[in-house]
Amino acid sequence: MKKLIVHSISVILLILSSYAYAQDKKMKGYRIEGNEVVFVFDKRDYTEVTRDRRREKRDFDDLDIENVVVSGEFNNWSRDKWRMVKIDENRYELRKSLHDFNDDFSWEFKFIINNQFWAEPSGNMNNAVPATSESGHPLYVYNLKMFAAYPDKDGNATFRLSGHEDARKVVLSGSFNKWDEKFFAMDKVEGGWELKLQIKPGTYEYKFIVDGEWMEDQANPQKVRNQYGSYNSVIDIKKEVTFHLQGYADAEKIILSGSFNNWSEDECRMERTDDGWKYTIWLSAGKHHYKFIVDDQWILDPVNPVKEYDKDHNVNSVCMVRK
Repeated sequence: MKKLIVHSISVILLILSSYAYAQDKKMKGYRIEGNEVVFVFDKRDYTEVTRDRRREKRDFDDLDIENVVVSGEFNNWSRDKWRMVKIDENRYELRKSLHDFNDDFSWEFKFIINNQFWAEPSGNMNNAVPATSESGHPLYVYNLKMFAAYPDKDGNATFRLSGHEDARKVVLSGSFNKWDEKFFAMDKVEGGWELKLQIKPGTYEYKFIVDGEWMEDQANPQKVRNQYGSYNSVIDIKKEVTFHLQGYADAEKIILSGSFNNWSEDECRMERTDDGWKYTIWLSAGKHHYKFIVDDQWILDPVNPVKEYDKDHNVNSVCMVRK
């Protein structure tokens, strides 16, 4: 699959998934691998633990670890549900699919040892945020951020900002990461700055932050005025979708026609396969109406039960591209 580059002569097409990105060694508690969140507990990161409810402290070295549990807002702070797997003498891990979480959120969590001792992160960790217990005692928790996009060295799109080679730091910020000003730091490359992303289908606004100065993507003509009187660049994130029609081996020509190509009767000519026909197209997030034209005869998709009337009272098959 060809990867698309966003720079001075291109537009953006991106696809898929959620976010968590570690910028340096102080990022603790979790990492993202593919389509999984991997919670990571390393006992070397802690010097003491706190007994639940009593709030009494205990030296970590005095603790005999029997089990470790991930406890947070995502599982109602359960003390026993999300038990971790021991990896070695120091580390425990728990893998969860990104699909187990809601899109676009920021959730707090901690680790529980032996179902009663809280292992709280220290305040010098990048993703440790202050919170307050019911008794009013100060404490720290990890912050798990999940966005519609996340940096990935194998991502299917590359954002590129030309020039600004003397800048100290350039950050990519947009509606896909709730305009975060820190985590999507771009890498300095020859001739400018670059960052690869994985991102879900949808329409998003974004900007570059160059040493604290916000600027639109001059290479992208798509933009909208924002509340500050300047412009945000706009991207329409598309997803690769393959339509299949089984059978019709005797047909000479089959066309895919729909709302996505203005109901063209010749643009999307389908390819013959061993068991039928197929056509692959990039579609924006949302609802798309379509039909097949088999040797000039319009038909609905026989294996798709989802149908809908259009404004002209015609019945069409429906394809949904999820955000």
